[in-house]
Amino acid sequence: MGSEARAAQVEEVIRRLEAHYVFPDVAAKLAKVLRARLDEGAYAGLDDAEFATAVTTDLQSVNDDKHLRLRHHADPVAEDGDAEHASEDFRRAAELENFGVAAVRRLPGNVGYLDTTLLYPLDIAAAAVSAAMTLVAPADALLLDVRRNRGGTPDTSAFLQSYLVDERTHYLDIYERDGDRVTQMWTLPYVPGPKFGGTKPIWVLTGPATFSGGEDLAFSLQRQGRAKTVGEATRGGAHPREQYKVDTYLDVTVSIARSYDPATGENWEGVGVSPDVPVAADKAFDTAYALALEHVLSLGSAGARRGVAEEARQTLDQVKDVGPGPDGTV
Repeated sequence: MGSEARAAQVEEVIRRLEAHYVFPDVAAKLAKVLRARLDEGAYAGLDDAEFATAVTTDLQSVNDDKHLRLRHHADPVAEDGDAEHASEDFRRAAELENFGVAAVRRLPGNVGYLDTTLLYPLDIAAAAVSAAMTLVAPADALLLDVRRNRGGTPDTSAFLQSYLVDERTHYLDIYERDGDRVTQMWTLPYVPGPKFGGTKPIWVLTGPATFSGGEDLAFSLQRQGRAKTVGEATRGGAHPREQYKVDTYLDVTVSIARSYDPATGENWEGVGVSPDVPVAADKAFDTAYALALEHVLSLGSAGARRGVAEEARQTLDQVKDVGPGPDGTV
C-alpha cells in the first residue's frame, strides 16, 4: 500500500470521527493522534490487517473507547450503517448462532437458564428470544448468562427485558449526537407468549468478556433492582456504535451515542458493570444456581411443590462440587 493511499485511508477515518463521534472534542484529539502517527511512519510497511490493528490501538488511546475500531475484512465491506445487518451473510451468521440464544433450559429445581452470546437485530432475533422466554416463563428463578455476550442492538435488549417486568419501565436513555436528541428506552407494552414476570428473582452472570449490549442487560436490570449480578466486572462499553466504510476492505466503527441511567446519568463506559456478588466468572454459574435453589426451597414443599423441593434439595447438595460444563450445563 502506497503512502498516499494509506494517508487517504487515515483521513477518511478522521472524517468519519469528526462527523459522527459522540464526543466532538475527543474526535479532534484523535485526529491529531492519527495524523501524528501517520507523519512519524507508524503505519508504513504494514499490510491492511496490521494497519487496522495499529489504528485501532491509536483510536482507543485517548479515552479507551472500545467501540472505536478500524476493521479489516476478507471480503469487500458493506456500505455505511445498516447495510451490514441487511446482508445475506450477516443473516446466515445469525442463523448459525441461533440468533444469539446459545442455550435455554429448565435446570433441576425449576430454575430457568438462558445463555446469550449476541443481541441480534430484533427483526431476525425476536422469534428465538420469544421462544426462549416462553420456555423459562414457568421457572421459579432465572439465571441470565451474559458472560459471553459481546453486544448487540438496544431494541433487542428492550424486547428481552420486557419479559422480566410487569409494568412498562423506563430503564435507559441514549443520547445521540446526530440531531442532539435523547431516546428513552422503555420495555414494551406487549410481547408474544408468557412472561417470566416482574417478581421472581433473577441472577445475571457476568464476566470480563461481557460487552456493550450484554452490559446493557446487566446494568439495566441491576439498576432497576430487578436482578442481582454475579461474577466479575464487565468490559466497559456503553456507547452505541455504527460502522462506516473506509476502503474496499476496511471499515471503522464509531460511537455515535452514549447510554446512561435516566435517574443518575451514570453508565458503565470504561468501568464495566460491577457485580453484586463478586466471584470468578467461571464460578458465577455455581454461585448463582445455589442462590436460586435456596430461593426455590424457601417456597415450601406442600402439595404440587413437593417434587420440585426435593429436586432442589438434592441439587443444592451437589452444585458446589460440580462445575458447569463448556455450555453451562451442570
